[in-house]
Formats: sequence, structure tokens, C-alpha cells
Amino acid sequence: MATFLLVLLVVAGLFALHFLPPMKLGGKPLRKVDLLSDVRVEVVPPADSDTVALPPPPVKPAFVDTCKGGMVCIEDYADSTVHGMAHFYDVLARRETLDRPVRIAYFGDSFIEADILTGDLRKMLQKRFGGSGVGYVPVTTKIAGFRRSVRQTFDGWDSHSITDSVRFDRSLQDMSNHYFIPSSGAYVELQGDTCDVSSCYFFAPDSLELSVSVNGREPRRFSVAGGDGLQTVSVEGRIGRVRWTVERFDSIPVFYAATMDAAGGIVLDNFSTRGSSGQQLGGVPLSLMKQYDRLRTYDLIVLQYGLNVASEGLTNYSYYKDAMIRVVNYLKEAFPQASVLVVGVGDRETKDENGNLRTMPEVKSLVRYQQLVAAETGVAFWNMYEAMGGEGSIVKMVESKPSMANYDYTHINFRGGKHLAGILFEALMYGKEQYEKRKAYEAE
Repeated sequence: MATFLLVLLVVAGLFALHFLPPMKLGGKPLRKVDLLSDVRVEVVPPADSDTVALPPPPVKPAFVDTCKGGMVCIEDYADSTVHGMAHFYDVLARRETLDRPVRIAYFGDSFIEADILTGDLRKMLQKRFGGSGVGYVPVTTKIAGFRRSVRQTFDGWDSHSITDSVRFDRSLQDMSNHYFIPSSGAYVELQGDTCDVSSCYFFAPDSLELSVSVNGREPRRFSVAGGDGLQTVSVEGRIGRVRWTVERFDSIPVFYAATMDAAGGIVLDNFSTRGSSGQQLGGVPLSLMKQYDRLRTYDLIVLQYGLNVASEGLTNYSYYKDAMIRVVNYLKEAFPQASVLVVGVGDRETKDENGNLRTMPEVKSLVRYQQLVAAETGVAFWNMYEAMGGEGSIVKMVESKPSMANYDYTHINFRGGKHLAGILFEALMYGKEQYEKRKAYEAE
């Protein structure tokens, strides 16, 4: 009898625990106690019954393309005179007369780290429009063995990143949110697909001497006079491997990157910063960005952030919208000719109190605020969350065979990057096609 009463009390206690309010431990929801979970019929709300996300912006896109076959189109909130996609589509059409490559600066967080997504997008664009090379590569990196698009070795550098807790001088950073101080003999070597031009970008207040070895041949030396602005030294040829070395300097210089570029076609530079929300771009000196615009003119600037912004329980991202509006306007001032494309955050999952994976409602809200950033600054927007498949899409990518995303249900892998690069490439090409049709119609 006592055993029966004990079992009854335990069962009653477990049933009572079911009615406790939701609780968290370490910021993660504890799974709700439910003895009947195996027999209970769960009612899952439809994906579009979202009461958190904002409605679409009141400002309508200047150009609304009728997407084909379920494609998620790029929404262009600019007219043909400002920073929508028109400039990028236009230079693509006349790339053979530009006397330089069409350049894309693709900014993002850890979602595109190691050239995930951007590496495949670069290949697709270069296959279609010509070009070669990996583009801009910061002098040092913590992921040299992870990135597939270039093999990179280096030594002799004091590296500084925006994520450093101390000793980071914001006035010295460039668009990668890094800068690098050499010791005598410091070098960086890149090896990748054959390209036409390799350049080294730096700031030297006084004279210095560089050497560069192409494809393992005898180094060529450059004596560089000091100056107040951004400087670059370049070599040309069929370059599969290049090694830049700082031989000597009088006053301490600041270095930023080495490049492997094409003389024409497409160049796509990956500017990924782990942990970034994108707001750090507003701290890059405007004068330095304008010098990059002079030496390395960009035709399209892509901003893909949000993984480090979406937070459980937070649905009002007005603070972030206002900050990113300032960043977009800052970039428009620095690169007055460039098209700007805001890419919304992708799907990200969390576990509910029953242990089930669900898209974070906060992600859907953040996407709408990112759409508002584009609408209020007159640039373009692409909804990557919807392009991935919307609700639960990252789970499908994780569970696909082979898997296209990691088990954090946040980050994609290289296979997922290739998949999403293909979707974005098709959206870009469809937008270009529609732009050319509008131009032809207006010319009639």
C-alpha cells in the first residue's frame, strides 16, 4: 500500500510540474515536463501566423519584378538615379569597355567566414562574366586552413582586429575591420587560381622597401616613398602564387591586404568579421574608405548581417535599424557610385519548452527591420530567410544528405554556401534581365 501511495504521489508531482511557467537555465529554455507528450496531438501554427514580425515597409519598391517559379526577387527601393541595383547592372553590361574589373564588396559576419557562399558566388559570376582570382585577402587570418578559395601563409605580423578587447586603434582600421603592423622581413603569401594582377595595400608615413615573388621566381623590389594616404604596389602577369615581403621601413607602416585580381570581368572581395553586427563599418575612417574608392572602385556593396543581432525575447530592433541606416548612408557617401544590397538574416532555430526546434520568432522581426533599412535609405533588399525556404529551412539544410548546415542550426557549411550562392546568383541575373527590359522599353 505504501509503495502504491509513493508512486501516486510521484506521478501527481510530475503532472503538477507540467503547469509550472516556462523556465530558462543559462539563457536556454528548460524542457517542459509532459508525461503525455507521446500521445498528445500537437497543434503547430501555420508558418505565416506570425504575430511578431512587422508588416512590409510602407514604402513600395521602385521596381517590382514578377518572380518566376517561386524565386525570391531582389526588392529595389531606389529609382534609377541613386543606389539601387541599376549601377551594378549597367556596369555588367558594359564591362568590356570599363578598363577595369567590376568589383563587389561583400560584407558579413561568420555566416560568410572562410569564403562560404561568397566563394561560390564569385565562381558563378566569373564563369558568366569573366574574371579570376580570390580578390582582397587580409594580411593574416585565424582560419587559413579552413578557407578553400586561397592558400595563405604569413609570418612576422602584429595583427589587430575590431574584436580585440585592447590595443585596437579604430583610426587605423580599414574595411575589413583589421590592420597589421610588420616587423622587418614580415611576409604574406597567397596561392590560388591563376589571376592577372596582385596588389599590396598599406599606409607608410615614411619610405619603405617591398619585394614580391611571383610563382616562386626571383623577387622584384620596390622602393616606396612615404605619404599621407593609402598606397598600393602591384605586379601583373599569370600569377598562381605571390609572396609579398616587407624588407625595410623607416617609420612603422600599417598594412591591410594582398590581392589576387583579374584585369577584367568580376572581382568579389569577402569582408567577413566574426561576431560583427555591421555597425562597426561606421567606425572605419571616411577618408580611408574614399581612398579605397579611388584605388579599388566598388560597383556593388552587399551587407549581410544579423546572426549577432537576433536575440531571444527581443522583437523591437529599431535601435539596430537606426544604426544600420547610418552605416548605409556612410557607405553611400564613401562610394557614391556603388549599388547597395542589404541581405536579410537567414533562418536560425531555437528549442521551445517541449524540446522542438522552431525558427526564432525574433529572426522574422529582424528581417522586417532590415527591409526597412533598405526602404528608408533607398537601396535594394534581398530576403534570404524566404529564399532559404522560410520557417524551419535551416533544419532541412542540416538534415539533408549530405548536410548543408551545422548542428548549431545557425551556420551553413560549404555545401549550403554553394546552394545559397546559386539562389542569390539567379536572383541577381533575373534582376539584371528585368533591368535591361525596362531600359529597352524606356528607349522606345
